[in-house]
Amino acid sequence: MINAPSPTQSPSTTVPGRLETRGASRSAATLAFAWRTALRIKYVPEQLVDVVAVPLVFTVMFTYLLGGALAGSPSSYLHSLLPGTLVMTLVLLTTFTGTGLRSDLSSGVHDRFQSLPVWRPAPLVGALVGDLGRYLLASSIVFGLGLAMGFRPDGGVGGALAALGLVLVFAHALSWVWIVVGISVRNVSAVNAINIGVQLPLTMASNVFVDPATMPGWLRPIIENNPISFVVTATRGLMHGEAQLSEVLWVLAIAGALLVVFVPLSLYKYRTHRS
Repeated sequence: MINAPSPTQSPSTTVPGRLETRGASRSAATLAFAWRTALRIKYVPEQLVDVVAVPLVFTVMFTYLLGGALAGSPSSYLHSLLPGTLVMTLVLLTTFTGTGLRSDLSSGVHDRFQSLPVWRPAPLVGALVGDLGRYLLASSIVFGLGLAMGFRPDGGVGGALAALGLVLVFAHALSWVWIVVGISVRNVSAVNAINIGVQLPLTMASNVFVDPATMPGWLRPIIENNPISFVVTATRGLMHGEAQLSEVLWVLAIAGALLVVFVPLSLYKYRTHRS
């Protein structure tokens, strides 16, 4: 006769004659999926094209092509441009979260993950943790190019790190939006199309490249109230030691609002998704 398990026994230990099996802890499962995200870069190095190309194009080319016309010299323009290109680079890279998830859903890998004895949100959270490495790599390229071109933040190393931390917080919050997009659309191409149609114009129509004060009166309020402009303004202030507390708080408020809305929505849609 097989004795019934006691109330204190884990359900995973009640199968007689088999080794005891337990699901991974939340942290272990999350780190495993984060490592999986990192390995994607190893086996599909083409993913690094955007990580390298976006900082290179917008930092180097724009500095030397537009610096003299817009700021009198490339060095003066770089002083204002680099914080903006840091924001723009990380914002554009958040799309990878949605494309990676959509790829898993389309290939059926999602169904296999759902059958594993792990914390259900681990694939999502792990992907976000893994994407942090991509953001840090892109950030190091931006700063490396800037330093090689003569950029020196007036706020010193501390100001640069604070600015980077603020942008990472915003990028993390924005990544949850792309999770919802990745679950909602039918293929990876649709995610990329939404990125080109929405996020690229949003970043271009900001104060990354040009001071809104030089724009027509009807356009200036649009640029100044663009969320990307809030992030760029706070990032510039932190890098150059001129940040106002209200500027930083606005960015944190926007990031917090995105998290409050899209984290529960993402988890719900992921849990209820059917391939």
